Amino acid sequence: MPKMKTHKGAKKRFSVTAKGKVRRFKAFKSHILTKKTSKRKRNLRRPAMVTPAGDAKRVKRLIQA
Repeated sequence: MPKMKTHKGAKKRFSVTAKGKVRRFKAFKSHILTKKTSKRKRNLRRPAMVTPAGDAKRVKRLIQA
């Protein structure tokens, strides 16, 4: 059986924390920033966690080499 390859797109977007949670960065921060409030843009800077009930398991499978 061949080894499973790392999904390069997922590898660039997600990382696993020391406790095993999957960290992601928020969308809507690339352009058209003039109409967005400073508070909204500031909150978009912070990373978020992928919900364990959602796609965390699937993402971990993609990024494990």
